[in-house]
Amino acid sequence: MARNQAETPLTLALTTKGVRATPLDVFKLARKRWLRSERLNLNNIADEIGINRATLFRWVGTKELLLAEIIWSVYEPTLEQAKVHAKALVKGEGPKYIAEVCRYTMTAVLNSKPLQKFVQEDPQFALRILTSTRLLQERRLEAFRILLEDQVQKGYLSPPLAIESLALLLIRMNESFVYSDLIVGREPAIDEACKAICILAGGTPPAKESA
Repeated sequence: MARNQAETPLTLALTTKGVRATPLDVFKLARKRWLRSERLNLNNIADEIGINRATLFRWVGTKELLLAEIIWSVYEPTLEQAKVHAKALVKGEGPKYIAEVCRYTMTAVLNSKPLQKFVQEDPQFALRILTSTRLLQERRLEAFRILLEDQVQKGYLSPPLAIESLALLLIRMNESFVYSDLIVGREPAIDEACKAICILAGGTPPAKESA
């Protein structure tokens, strides 16, 4: 039977009961709640979306993977902002630029209220998501590899290490200094991290001020 000509897609969407949800709906709702510093309850999310728990897990995999996707959705644009900021601040490219990109992202992590609340609620679980989840690690590694390769291709960087190795070291250094209070009970030391990053990237740290 032909569809009524007055039934537009919008009309059908507004009048059809039980419109099917999508995995993206789950992500959007979970991200919205996480950004409001709410603890994620997957049962509540499934109920609000209108799906059962089995469907939700089939869509997102695990709570850890869902959180990793949410955190990456915040981290990725922050990294792009860091590149713009660093280029304007250091008036150039190279090791200092790489260090400043890292400074910006590390500072953003420490100043993120949703992320800090997430860490405070369950430090061990949060640290596992942030530093051990394969999804996050692979995407951050690729992002830093691209960052470094771009600098090398433009002639601004001559790293003493292979790009892959340097990218991995930068990620680990970022994590070690930002989450040092959780790992070794020390306050985060971003300035020291940036000095070390500059050296690793083939640059020289700022000269010490004379007494």
